Amino acid sequence: MKAYLNADGGSADAAREALTGAGFEVQEVEPDALGEELGAAVQAGAKRIVVAGGDGTIATAAGAVAKKATELAILPAGTLNHFAKDHGIPEDLAAAAEVAKGATIEKADVGYVGDSIFLNTSSIGAYVTFVRTRERFEKSLGYKIASFVALLRMFTSLRTFSVELEVEGEKRSYRTPMVFIGAGERELKLPTLGNRKEGGRRGLHVMIVQGRKPARLFAIALAAIARGTKEAGRMPHFDEFIVDSCRIELTRPSATIGIDGELKGMPSPLDYRIERDAINLVVPAPQSAQ
Repeated sequence: MKAYLNADGGSADAAREALTGAGFEVQEVEPDALGEELGAAVQAGAKRIVVAGGDGTIATAAGAVAKKATELAILPAGTLNHFAKDHGIPEDLAAAAEVAKGATIEKADVGYVGDSIFLNTSSIGAYVTFVRTRERFEKSLGYKIASFVALLRMFTSLRTFSVELEVEGEKRSYRTPMVFIGAGERELKLPTLGNRKEGGRRGLHVMIVQGRKPARLFAIALAAIARGTKEAGRMPHFDEFIVDSCRIELTRPSATIGIDGELKGMPSPLDYRIERDAINLVVPAPQSAQ
């Protein structure tokens, strides 16, 4: 069976070794060509595609197989690997390669903004500043230190913007520095920050912070990280919803938004939706069956 490897991934060598050790034929693909390559494989009738890379690579693969019969097996070779963790796929690449050969399939939901798929989260506003700053310093400082610098920069350069959120026919107006949308209910409490909430509700988890002052956003962030979204939700400047779809209208014709940690320009309004059971994902066999 053929496996596709992001040639530019930081763990490409380790992923290649794990895949070949498990008996896969490895094809290295440049990130810009990955979507076309996988789409051709699906079009040709591939029963399963196997990909190794970070969340961006896996999202590209998910877009190729979404709402199709083709199964998706993944090796989480990125930095955070939220999607793999959420579905119990081991971060050990050799173990993940063995899972990729298995027969256990689980249906997985995905989110869309327009025609762009996301597996984990999408965001508008302050987080874009965070990603841009982190990318600027990551090569020289490393991921963790660059993330800390980016977090400080985000809080010290907050800008608010006007949004109108339409949920189930009802429109709400906000002045906010950040809108956060998760595919599935998200946990903002350490140590599971950013992961799907265990046993959480399906749908889009929409979170909106109101206000102009960095101190207010910082207080909400601390409440969420320390005690979870329920505690933050009791604060008057934090709103959250679980919905199947929503529309976000901005006062400008387009915006740069975050999609699974990557930045992309999108026209306004932004139409978000959840697609349930869109992917046939290869996952570890139940413990009782092993």
